Amino acid sequence: MKIKIVGAGPAGLYFAALMKRHDPRHEITLYERSPRNATWGFGVVFSDRALEFLRADDEELYQYLTPHMENWTHLSIQVNDTRIPITGNGFAATGRLELLQLLYAYVERLGVQIHFDTEIDSLQALGEADLIVGANGAFSWVREQNADRFGTTCDWRPNKFIWYGTSQVFDSLSLTFRETEWGVFCAHHYRYSPSMSTFLVEVQDDTWQRAGFETRSPEDTIALCERVFTNDLGGHPIVSNHSHWRNFPAIWNAHWSFDNVVLLGDALRTAHFSIGSGTRLAMEDAVALFKAFKAHGDDVRAALAHFQDLRLPPMKKIWDAANVSLRWYEDMDHLVKTLTPVEFAYSYMTRTGRVNHAEVKKRDPGLAEAYEQLHPEVLAQA
Repeated sequence: MKIKIVGAGPAGLYFAALMKRHDPRHEITLYERSPRNATWGFGVVFSDRALEFLRADDEELYQYLTPHMENWTHLSIQVNDTRIPITGNGFAATGRLELLQLLYAYVERLGVQIHFDTEIDSLQALGEADLIVGANGAFSWVREQNADRFGTTCDWRPNKFIWYGTSQVFDSLSLTFRETEWGVFCAHHYRYSPSMSTFLVEVQDDTWQRAGFETRSPEDTIALCERVFTNDLGGHPIVSNHSHWRNFPAIWNAHWSFDNVVLLGDALRTAHFSIGSGTRLAMEDAVALFKAFKAHGDDVRAALAHFQDLRLPPMKKIWDAANVSLRWYEDMDHLVKTLTPVEFAYSYMTRTGRVNHAEVKKRDPGLAEAYEQLHPEVLAQA
């Protein structure tokens, strides 16, 4: 098959690797608009559960990637100066650029071509292909130009976020909530290398307005965030990588393909960063699409229909949970003001409905017991 993939992110790269490994005769080309040695953002994070999915599907790639990851066995919730470690929540992280470069090398060794600095802006410009894969991110032109055929919906959420980094390294995946004169500031932060961490700042829209971020320069914005999180940064600076304030688009597509065109990764659907599953979902999309072609050979229409049937149920569960999670953050000012730190941490753990009291007790008996002392009624419900 002649396969052309728009976007050399985790979804497109991994699908290319799976197809080429299975049948080296496939002619696979990826087109990436960015340079080889540049990307946006800083680190990406995987839960232990996500890595186990990868290991089950592809032991070889699991062994290739995991030596390059930072690992920890708990997460931390901090409300102002009260820190609550929560056990039973393992995570791993790596630099976004490092992950991509590892995958570039991996697919190129298999004989896949990647054209960097190459802007393709229409299906026609791709030329002849048996299969076209739109794996070019949340703002995919493949999807936008064909939104009616994909049945695209996009719900722009009100919270603002900005994706920074810092040379301060943290001992776990951490969420720090600090009350300020303008409202609550939340930092999602974790180390992704021995010397660097992601430091994503999120605020509600009214907080963003009151802090005057609309008219602040990039330098003033960093300076204000550094002041808010002085106690957390330990004198280390916040670092920008073309960082700017954004709203999160909750994207969904009723139809994942038409003709010989299919979407993968964030082009297909976006999952809020608060559940740390974007890269996992992208790679699981690639596995499902590969399995569909493995089952149907070169019958593209049958494979694409099978892909949606196979992938929709597990993906929809995570997507729904992500949308519940993002709404929890949209209420964080109220939650910080009205809950004790223990109640707040418990609310975070149970926010999507996928973790109940029994599961909290299994993961962190101490947190469960502290919550039971405040709310003994949960014992009767357990």
